[in-house]
Amino acid sequence: MNQIQKSLSLWLILLSFCTLARAQDNSPSIGPARGSLMIVGGGSVGADIWARFIELAGGESASIVVIPTANEDVNISNGTSAEKELLQHLGVKNVTVLHTRDRKQADDPNFVAPLHKATGIWFTGGRHWRLADSYLNTLAHREFKALLARGGVIAGTSAGATIQGSFMVRGDTKGNTLMIGDHTEGLGFIQNVTIDQHLLVRNRQFDLVEVIRQKPQLLGIGIDESTAIVVQKDTFEVIGNSFVAIYDAKNITGNANQSNGATPSANRPFYFLNRGQRFNLKEKIVLRR
Repeated sequence: MNQIQKSLSLWLILLSFCTLARAQDNSPSIGPARGSLMIVGGGSVGADIWARFIELAGGESASIVVIPTANEDVNISNGTSAEKELLQHLGVKNVTVLHTRDRKQADDPNFVAPLHKATGIWFTGGRHWRLADSYLNTLAHREFKALLARGGVIAGTSAGATIQGSFMVRGDTKGNTLMIGDHTEGLGFIQNVTIDQHLLVRNRQFDLVEVIRQKPQLLGIGIDESTAIVVQKDTFEVIGNSFVAIYDAKNITGNANQSNGATPSANRPFYFLNRGQRFNLKEKIVLRR
């Protein structure tokens, strides 16, 4: 091989690496092909959020499964929960509580039977690694996805929000202050996304910046309390009382695209959306009202 051929080969190798790096950094964030996600930032869940969840699940004829597994055992009652009682008070007659810590039980067809006809799922708060330990890659997990595929809604608040992404922050079993811990794989209802919650109330607005710097293929979404995003396909809408923050690697690394409608810059590693604003996950742009 002569010198020109060697130089050409080296150039092609470098080009391949650069192309791969760009592909990894610009991986599209993808929502569910069918169905809806409701991702709530914790705190007090307002009447408008509950109303949208019930509407998406089918109204009074909805069949809803409440999953309290993220919570402490002492706070989990057999067959009932505050969420079940509230949903029934709001007019939903068919509400079931489903809970296990045993992965073998999560693979049992009898255990997952309530999910077959469910039109909605509500994951409560707590610690999201408990949800991953119990359900990740089990029959129950497949039934969660099947519910979405037939047009249902999966909702969750706090831990029940973060578990819905493909990458989990605050998933360390020793505590929730470590952003990248011993549990990082979520249930993946929304891909190439990591979700933080209690954003402003707990002064967490800068915590996702370093995560996205380390993992630029991810889109970071931080949701404040009493606030939610409703995801359908590759678009979400903000509902509730506060703000949602967007963490895009191109802004954190200083290569901001000023055409996305939110005027991010290298000095603004995140930007906020509020009630009624919509966002395209695949293009990572704010949609005009």
